[in-house]
Amino acid sequence: MENQDINEESINNQEETTIQNEAASEDNVTAQPTAEELLAEEKDRYIRLYAEFENYKKRTSKEKMEFFQYANQDMMVSMLGVLDDFERAIKEIAKNGNPADLQGVELIYNKFKNKLTEKGLKAMEVKTGDSFNVDFHEAITQIPAPSEDLKGKIVDVIETGYTLSDKVIRFAKVVTGN
Repeated sequence: MENQDINEESINNQEETTIQNEAASEDNVTAQPTAEELLAEEKDRYIRLYAEFENYKKRTSKEKMEFFQYANQDMMVSMLGVLDDFERAIKEIAKNGNPADLQGVELIYNKFKNKLTEKGLKAMEVKTGDSFNVDFHEAITQIPAPSEDLKGKIVDVIETGYTLSDKVIRFAKVVTGN
């Protein structure tokens, strides 16, 4: 009897081990991805990597274009002082100078201004009575408004503002009324 109990116990242990092994092998079978799943996973990785690379190319291309567009910004800003000096000289020569001198200075001024305009420089159009806009104007001072309709508006333009390819490189310096 004892042998029979030991024998039955051994058979039961073997059956339990077999059941456990079968369950483990089923887990192993489901844990291993199929070839189609691997292909789909790799295809997804490839598509994501390709999209990331395309975005990188677009971003660097955009950065390069912006660099070339604003590369001469420092030079343009330094030339604005010369442009202002030309404008002041033209005003002074027009007051009490000789017309031949005025014509010569105006020719040089126009040529210089045209060259800067070709490179993307634009003067801001600011007139008395325009609304004050902090994106384009810099208020130097406020004075009592000469009339009621000039309150909070531009009363005088002290220095012309400039943009380079739609980017403000110098704000227009203005006097506002309060």
